[in-house]
Amino acid sequence: MNLFERTIKPDVAGVLAGSLCAVHCLATPFIFLAKAGSSLGHVESPLWYHLFDYVFIIISFVAVFYASKNTAKRWVKTALWSVWSILLMAILNEAFELIHLPEASVYIPALLLAALHLYNRKYCQCADNNCCAIN
Repeated sequence: MNLFERTIKPDVAGVLAGSLCAVHCLATPFIFLAKAGSSLGHVESPLWYHLFDYVFIIISFVAVFYASKNTAKRWVKTALWSVWSILLMAILNEAFELIHLPEASVYIPALLLAALHLYNRKYCQCADNNCCAIN
């Protein structure tokens, strides 16, 4: 078990990253609508605000990596990586505006990733290194 797994449990980090990502995405329209109401200039979010997307995706990658190494259920491992991939594609699509998707395309995978980490933390922990990914 490395320092990350001993100090911060991967599933806890995943729940926090997924939940904060969803809150970040939900808050963005309200923050910039308020800004638009106070100034009539061009309303665009600053670069530093968009960098949060990448911080969340990196934190969630690390959390999924370690959580999937220590899960007792193979389907949870597959689901974690699948949902993380969908979240990554949604964030990249939003950044580069490849195709028009509703805002929920980011909320749903972020919240689903948090829910999977909660499920994994409660029901799928290995007692030792020999049990991982057996189901």
